[in-house]
Amino acid sequence: MALADTLGAVGTFQNLPEGAGTTTIDSSTKFIRAARVGSVVTAECTAFHRGRTTMVWQTLITTEDGKTCAVVTQTQLVLAS
Repeated sequence: MALADTLGAVGTFQNLPEGAGTTTIDSSTKFIRAARVGSVVTAECTAFHRGRTTMVWQTLITTEDGKTCAVVTQTQLVLAS
């Protein structure tokens, strides 16, 4: 689920105030189904909360035919400079 963690971190980074940093403080993955070897999966990351001290992101991973493989929810801490 490194892909989903990376997407949430990038989303947070793009929304940080000047000079601030970020770190993941919570990440939860729910596996729904497997994707076949060699298949293409898509990840879509959505912000649930973009606050001053934390941001919460959810990444939905789906197969080529639109079936859900996994849902990853993570909380990012905003580190002030």
